[in-house]
Amino acid sequence: DACVFGYLVPSNMFAVVAIGYIIEIFSTYYAYEESFISECETLREEIQNGIDTYGVYDHPKYGKIYACETDGMGNRRLFDDANVPSLLSMPYLGYCDKNDEMYLRTRRFILSGDNPYYYEGKFGRGVGSPHTPDRYIWHIALSMQGLTSDNPDEIREMIEILSSTDADTGFMHEGFNADNPNEFSREWFAWSNSLFAEFIEYAVDNKII
Repeated sequence: DACVFGYLVPSNMFAVVAIGYIIEIFSTYYAYEESFISECETLREEIQNGIDTYGVYDHPKYGKIYACETDGMGNRRLFDDANVPSLLSMPYLGYCDKNDEMYLRTRRFILSGDNPYYYEGKFGRGVGSPHTPDRYIWHIALSMQGLTSDNPDEIREMIEILSSTDADTGFMHEGFNADNPNEFSREWFAWSNSLFAEFIEYAVDNKII
């Protein structure tokens, strides 16, 4: 997907996690590859330093939060996209804990009207995307909001919105009109269906439903 600025912060966060897996695998099974492991550690450290240096914004309302895009020269875009990796999905991807203070501040921003792609309508509220029509909430974002929450009321609310906005198809979609869920994109979206199933399993395992 197109970016205004060249460095997408959530993707770089995902890279930090993925490189950590590479380091773990090689340190466990190919420890003799010392040079490669060292290169991976250096790269991971450089990416993390870039996030800390250029991806953080001191918001006058929320405090220090993560930006979604930056150019490394002081410019940034404050929003979140429903696609994963996203800022909302950081704990799900293993970048941080659900109770990390920076994450919680960023989450409060994401799930508010200050995020230009957060929509509220007659049939729900949630995060959309610049890549789908205005006021289209993504089912993936609703499932991710639930998967990154420990609040039973919030989790049940997400399940209710998800189950009531399938346009009687029995499937999750990409985005749906917050005021008319019969208007949606992607009649069949396996990623969204799979994430919804994982979310329901999460809710069952935690005895929320």
